[in-house]
Amino acid sequence: MLIRAAGDGDRDAVADIVCAIAAIRETYALPRDLSPAAAQAAWFEAGATVLVAVEDGIVVGTGKYLPVRPAGGAHVATASFMVAPDATGRGVGRALGEEVLRRAAAAGYAAMQFNAVVETNVAAVALWESLGFQVMTTIPAAFEHPTAGRVGLHVMYRKL
Repeated sequence: MLIRAAGDGDRDAVADIVCAIAAIRETYALPRDLSPAAAQAAWFEAGATVLVAVEDGIVVGTGKYLPVRPAGGAHVATASFMVAPDATGRGVGRALGEEVLRRAAAAGYAAMQFNAVVETNVAAVALWESLGFQVMTTIPAAFEHPTAGRVGLHVMYRKL
């Protein structure tokens, strides 16, 4: 698997992944009927460094990082990750997470903070904990899960 910076030619593939994850509605608070253009705008937001995971020439996942806040909070990064539904369980998320952490540290960030990890996303919570993140708090009933109802959102943190 190759992890590299996303280029303009990756935008449609990334949008396909974002739209697929949005439609599932289990891990991101995005509209179920998100358009590809809206997906691209959300994922390739200003200030974000976007990476893609590529297997056999196919984009199978994406991650991005950027400052969690401007000015006085710009030394802390935030990040988001999505793996194509048919590529889960193959280490794509871990590879993206490790590379984003490496690049964020090299860019001078002091820490990384996730503001909204859905508590029922046990695979993601376990992955981030294995990479050194801690759950700092959980906001109760902050996410409307399609089958579990209202569940908590974890705020997770790790020094770089």
